[in-house]
Amino acid sequence: MFPDLLSWLSRGLTQAEYWQMALVFLALIQTTIFTVTLYLHRSATHRGVDFHPVLAHFFRFWAWLTMAMVTKEWVAVHRKHHAKVESAEDPHSPRFYGINRVLWRGVELYQDAREDEAMLEKYGRGTPDDWMERNVYSRWSNFGPITMLVIDVALFGLPGLLMWALQMAWIPFWAAGVINGLGHWWGYRNFDTDDTSTNLLPWGVWVGGEELHNNHHAFPSSAKFALRRFEFDIGWAAIRVLETLRLAKVLRVAPELDVRPNIPVPDAETLKAMMAHRWQVATDYFSTVLKPQLAIEARELPRRLRRAMRSEGRWLDDAHRERMQKFIDERPQLVQLMQYRQRLLDIYEIKSAAAEAKLEALREWCAEAEASGIRALEEFSFRLKGYALVPARV
Repeated sequence: MFPDLLSWLSRGLTQAEYWQMALVFLALIQTTIFTVTLYLHRSATHRGVDFHPVLAHFFRFWAWLTMAMVTKEWVAVHRKHHAKVESAEDPHSPRFYGINRVLWRGVELYQDAREDEAMLEKYGRGTPDDWMERNVYSRWSNFGPITMLVIDVALFGLPGLLMWALQMAWIPFWAAGVINGLGHWWGYRNFDTDDTSTNLLPWGVWVGGEELHNNHHAFPSSAKFALRRFEFDIGWAAIRVLETLRLAKVLRVAPELDVRPNIPVPDAETLKAMMAHRWQVATDYFSTVLKPQLAIEARELPRRLRRAMRSEGRWLDDAHRERMQKFIDERPQLVQLMQYRQRLLDIYEIKSAAAEAKLEALREWCAEAEASGIRALEEFSFRLKGYALVPARV
């Protein structure tokens, strides 16, 4: 009996080799990652993809079993993050909580946020509300990980306890910590969004594609996160496989941008593309208009302040913002370029039921830009007028 007990403690009922346990662990972890990125994030929160009801319920069950996750709570917290991004109401902004707290204790911020009943009702609409959700997944949420613990230890003995502990820590660290923390603190940016989101790596394979966080903030409802040729999103690859098996239906992807030649004045197609690619417009303006001017006039300015001009110094402290503004005010052409940028972005804020008001403002902006005598501004206007959307190829 004693040898049998030792045998069970060392390898569990399966008597699996350690390399086999490692493979099982990787499969379990990847299933959990896909549950978060495919179901909770891209489907339940942003409605970029729908899954077959059986698969969707499997994801709900797996979220309960491995994370004690209630769909409504996860969805509500993330939707509020987008609605209040980089503000004091953002549930997990490194700008307000500090990178160390979000990175290492991000799960605590999530737990605090989900206690807000008013937030759950406002941002958690449209999430599952059936018998299982009310009577099992929500009511007995902590029972899921306990069940997982029993299964892991029964099948793999004491190594199963280690597997379970790593399972429990994986998503809280990588999603609540790394993505919510480093994804708003360090990395590269394809789009000058009005937040600090970044892409951690161009190859989103470790956390299901969530590494492409700046791309996601630029197009939140897109089921596909990879938006540049050199980028790869393993979550999107999984969706395409599930789509082939008729287990998924893609609802939205980021629209592709085309640039038509020789468009004399902005038309309806220009405006439609400009509205869809708001952050591409801002990015192109900095790259083709402001950046060359800064290379001439701002060589002595610290790199941090030069980069801050992409967002008009929004994330600088008061002292550095004042220094940046003083630098701009002393250079008339830079002032003019910054004013043109602001006027262009103001077009998005025009409150009108019809598109004519925005289109008229855009035409006026382009005419003045081309008459400014500033070559970079003229060339940007010529390109902007040619904007058009390429039909989505899902």
